[in-house]
Amino acid sequence: KLSRFNNIAHSGEATKPALSFQDGKEHARTFVSDRLEVLNEHYRFEYRKVAIRNQRTRWGSCSKRGNLNFNYRIASLPLHLADYVIVHELCHLKEFNHSKQFWSLVARAIPDHHERRKELRGILMGVRYDEGTFGLTFMVKCIQCIYRYEVL
Repeated sequence: KLSRFNNIAHSGEATKPALSFQDGKEHARTFVSDRLEVLNEHYRFEYRKVAIRNQRTRWGSCSKRGNLNFNYRIASLPLHLADYVIVHELCHLKEFNHSKQFWSLVARAIPDHHERRKELRGILMGVRYDEGTFGLTFMVKCIQCIYRYEVL
């Protein structure tokens, strides 16, 4: 039997449950819209729609059609990490890959993006507890990259 937890945990320690998707969606929409306005001043990229979703394994994604998608839990992240996710997805509007050019774009607004990315990897999202193995498995995904961790 697989139990799912709808919370964000730091350093492997569970925190209080996050807002439900319905409760957190509008808060996240306002938060992301405000941060996009500020962070996109640097780039002036055009995007179509911004969607707030209940993704289990992604903080954000960018479609080739120019739509930006963000997990509603992004509003629970520390501001510097939420900004990293938003800038990361904004930069995919120009470079839809993780090339040197992409990372150069990210570095224009977030020079310490390597450290922020590493810190973000330490935050559990989409936590799944499998009672059969007494282990904890979680995944953090960007549209182009997947990180899988197992804690037994």
